[in-house]
Amino acid sequence: MHNGSSFFSQIPPVTKNLIIINLIVWLAMFVLPGRLGTGLENFGGLHYFLASDFNPAQLITYMFMHSTQSFAHIFFNMFSLWMFGMTLERTLGSARFLFYYVSCGVGAALVQELVWALTWEDTMVGLLAKYNAIDFPEAREYIRHLMSTPDGKAAIAQNLNMFVTIGASGAVYGILLAFGMLYPNAPLYMFFIPVPIKAKWMVIGMGAVEILIGLSEAAGKADGIAHFAHLGGMIFGFLIILYWKKKGTFHGSY
Repeated sequence: MHNGSSFFSQIPPVTKNLIIINLIVWLAMFVLPGRLGTGLENFGGLHYFLASDFNPAQLITYMFMHSTQSFAHIFFNMFSLWMFGMTLERTLGSARFLFYYVSCGVGAALVQELVWALTWEDTMVGLLAKYNAIDFPEAREYIRHLMSTPDGKAAIAQNLNMFVTIGASGAVYGILLAFGMLYPNAPLYMFFIPVPIKAKWMVIGMGAVEILIGLSEAAGKADGIAHFAHLGGMIFGFLIILYWKKKGTFHGSY
């Protein structure tokens, strides 16, 4: 009991509470039956802003929800938050760390909204053409006609609910970016790689991979992961850390 208490007491308060909140929400989504469990994701998951189920609170609530289909989703996010968040919280201070975490999560959501704005029509055109055996120009014309009428807009808004993103990955990628910027030469070990990699190279590599996979996804090879949202978290994190570095302040409250 003493060792367990000592372990948890060493985790800074914001990092610890973020992990606890994520686990509680995940358990709620996992154990609540049927429509109630699904309703949590429908209410709290990030939707496209033109979708009928969108509400502004989702820009924050989505980052505390994780897939119940795989334990790996929440495990790797929380493991990364614990591993890198502790150091960053001690470096930045608890208040500034919380601001940074939430800002990266919101930034990731905004980038995802932008991606949806650029791609939703093509996605729906493809689905309409496929399931109704019509060509793409005809499907596009039909969707644009719907968008020109109130009833049509309502029907499109209902169908736009298919676009949903959940997870803390955007905020976590922001944390990884910050760690790489603040401790660029820190040696890190990655799974299946027996030699240490400097943090700066790991961050650059992860960013490059997300760009490549995101572009592949835009070309129609989707894997169900919001890769551009990950990049959004890194981009917003980069801008925030760059601003703080120029100010020369990294300690105390925000």
